[in-house]
Amino acid sequence: MKIKEIIVVEGRDDTSKIQQAVEADTIETNGSAVNNNVINQIRHAQAKRGVIIFTDPDYPGHRIRHIVDQAVPGCRHAFLPREAARAKHPHNKSLGIEHASAEAIREALQGVYSIFEKEDSGISREDLISAGLIGGSKAAARRDRLGELLRIGHTNGKQLLKRLTMFQITKEQFDMAMNQVIQEENNDD
Repeated sequence: MKIKEIIVVEGRDDTSKIQQAVEADTIETNGSAVNNNVINQIRHAQAKRGVIIFTDPDYPGHRIRHIVDQAVPGCRHAFLPREAARAKHPHNKSLGIEHASAEAIREALQGVYSIFEKEDSGISREDLISAGLIGGSKAAARRDRLGELLRIGHTNGKQLLKRLTMFQITKEQFDMAMNQVIQEENNDD
């Protein structure tokens, strides 16, 4: 699998892992202190080939994604589920692309999104509450699974509606994914 766009990652280990999974060029931010030289590189890459932001599913990764997305509009986004990004060693609690399998990386890159100007998705905060995604004992687990199914990444309750809108998830897509989440929960019981 060859990726045309340049992939923005956090560091060298991420680049190495991605290149084991796909044929791609990367730009490394070298952590969350994204400097102007890196932003200028990303702008140039966006103008020439397009950019996919692919950061770790943790707070620093979210922060880097936000910084780059604000500075370089029009980037596409790939998300790795938290479970796929967990270190395999029991004493290592870190999350990162460098811990993911080649298959998980390819899946994330196939589910790339472009962010558009906000439009009403038809999904309301009340829909999220009635689906058990905000409040309740299963809310966090449901949001995580929904994020995996829709490939929009991990979110908290406040971020979920914004992310659904940002990635233009339709009410139909939302309902289908929620039905699957609920069906999986029922199968586990």
